Amino acid sequence: MKDFLFLYRFSTQPSSPEEMQKLIAKWNVWMLDLIAKKHVTDRGHPLERAGKLVQGKARAIVDGPYAETKDIIGGYTPIVAKDLDEAAELAKGCPVLESGGLVEVRPIMKL
Repeated sequence: MKDFLFLYRFSTQPSSPEEMQKLIAKWNVWMLDLIAKKHVTDRGHPLERAGKLVQGKARAIVDGPYAETKDIIGGYTPIVAKDLDEAAELAKGCPVLESGGLVEVRPIMKL
């Protein structure tokens, strides 16, 4: 088994508290299934929208970290899968996809 990271990119937010509760319920069902199948090593955490970028040779610190709203990474989850293809298949169940978001699936390089 290999280690991967799911990065969740959100494009919209729920429009009401009721919609938020429905979304949370979907996330819980999906996450509990991944946990039961031993693909999740840690549930990960949501990320706050605030942040800074450190960039360039001058190491300038600027507000960020996003170029566009669609680039907001809302959270992450470490995943274990046999390969990148399996990890990508597991990501297909993510509720963020229902609202136009995406899941970036990245292999974690062992050093």
